[in-house]
Amino acid sequence: MTRIVTRKTPIKATRMLEQQGVPPLLARLYAARGIVDREGLDTSLAALLPPQQLLGVEEAAQLLADSIRDNKRLLIVADYDCDGATACAVGMRALKSFGADVAYLVPNRFEYGYGLTPEIVRLAAEGRRKPDLLITVDNGIASVEGVAEAKRLGMMTLITDHHLPGDTLPEAAVIVNPNQPGCGFPSKALAGVGVMFYVCLALRAELRRRGAFAEKPEPNLAALLDLVALGTVADVVALDRNNRILVAQGINRMREGRMQPGILALFRAAGRDPGKASTFDLGFALGPRLNAAGRLSDMALGIECLITDDPARGLNIAQELDALNRERRVIEVGMQDEALLHLENIDAGEETNPRASISLFQPSWHQGVIGILASRIKDKLHRPTFAFAQGNEGELKGSGRSIPGLHLRDALDLVSKRHPGLLLRFGGHAAAAGLTLRQDDLARFTEAFEDVARALISQKDLTRTLETDGPLENAHMSLTSAVELQAQIWGQGFPAPMFSDEFDVAGQRILKDKHLKLTLAKNGARFSAIQFNFSEAAPGRIRAAYRLDVNEYNGVASVQLIVEHFEAA
Repeated sequence: MTRIVTRKTPIKATRMLEQQGVPPLLARLYAARGIVDREGLDTSLAALLPPQQLLGVEEAAQLLADSIRDNKRLLIVADYDCDGATACAVGMRALKSFGADVAYLVPNRFEYGYGLTPEIVRLAAEGRRKPDLLITVDNGIASVEGVAEAKRLGMMTLITDHHLPGDTLPEAAVIVNPNQPGCGFPSKALAGVGVMFYVCLALRAELRRRGAFAEKPEPNLAALLDLVALGTVADVVALDRNNRILVAQGINRMREGRMQPGILALFRAAGRDPGKASTFDLGFALGPRLNAAGRLSDMALGIECLITDDPARGLNIAQELDALNRERRVIEVGMQDEALLHLENIDAGEETNPRASISLFQPSWHQGVIGILASRIKDKLHRPTFAFAQGNEGELKGSGRSIPGLHLRDALDLVSKRHPGLLLRFGGHAAAAGLTLRQDDLARFTEAFEDVARALISQKDLTRTLETDGPLENAHMSLTSAVELQAQIWGQGFPAPMFSDEFDVAGQRILKDKHLKLTLAKNGARFSAIQFNFSEAAPGRIRAAYRLDVNEYNGVASVQLIVEHFEAA
């Protein structure tokens, strides 16, 4: 069952924004998302939170500046998703511009798993250029054993991460993580790439204090904001004000044609126009193509795309990534069909005593695609879901996605405390998490996670809720409004506008056997609408939750309503 609800819109804040010159529709939408005055809409770089508020960032800057001065060898240890790839690219580009001797290593997820493991540390030490300093990006906060191994082998470690820490922190030289104990940085939602960008800002300030730029220009770190925007959006972190500034600045650079050659190549491979760049492009076009490298092959391919200055090489790599993404889609469809076949006897929403969670495993499933599969099943059944694939001998790797109302990483922590030794490793966020367990313990985990989910999730949370901005006047159901809304920065925690209205269904037909094409009428006006991947007939009058979209066909743009859900009015 799905409920359509209307979010509250503070009248006082709406009026304040209108009085400060914000158009009425935008004023209403922004007020409903917590913006109280025009200052909250300032996305200039001057409005960014200062790096000094980030615990450990000044120590990190001093460590890096000393390492550059002493010609130490630096090695960035990256993660294999889009956030990790962009964070690595930011680090590589910035540190090289500062004169550092820096290289990178990204673990192959199928051989080494996640994070700075002892195996990865030994691999780094055995390389032809043993590093003096390891720098983690988008990982490391749980790498207690890996940091200890680095210390044993004579390497220092700088951890830059944003994941939630466990009970014990690694004994690294420096840790920069807004979510570590004692850090008062107001934006806890920084992505891994955002943390690395802040470290680079602090390093530039430290080098400036040391007179490093007395005879040469300072590197322009703003040129890296396209990478920061891509990683931030793709990692689905909350777009609080600080993250909106980072994303807005990056997207503005893309729209102006100022971006890394690899970013431009990814736009071209995806068939998207960077001049109209949006968070949708980053999250659903560019991000998945980069992630495909980490899911099916080696994320080094994605990182190379982001750090090359050769447009032709960037385009060649982007086309390889596009092919990998198409392969990923084929694998995902097959896995999803298997999962749905397995679940066809489970009606999670209508049982007398419905399950509060879903745990799935098939021996043939691809380890790199289980996260997407978990997300699809979570969306379909509105239950926190873990999908598992075979990992190392006798082990399973699990990837989970959650619904509002259940903090997934905290739920796993509770499972681990109730059942010591059940989880070999785990970590993550509120909405997404990963774990490793013994294959023989899958049934035990399934019930343990179910018990925790049932205890933590309310019955109300088990009902899917579409939060909308309420009715939209006919005057705003226009191409002008659709274009204006698409130009804004929306995302996780700052959702894109969705409206709800009652319509007469003036016409309907099925497109390509799977999409419902509608003609909807309201107050004497007719609107073209479509509901994707839905082929059931609509009744004569409906209440619909929908988004305004720009439909371009044969060079002509028109407004179209994207229906997310409807019910009989």
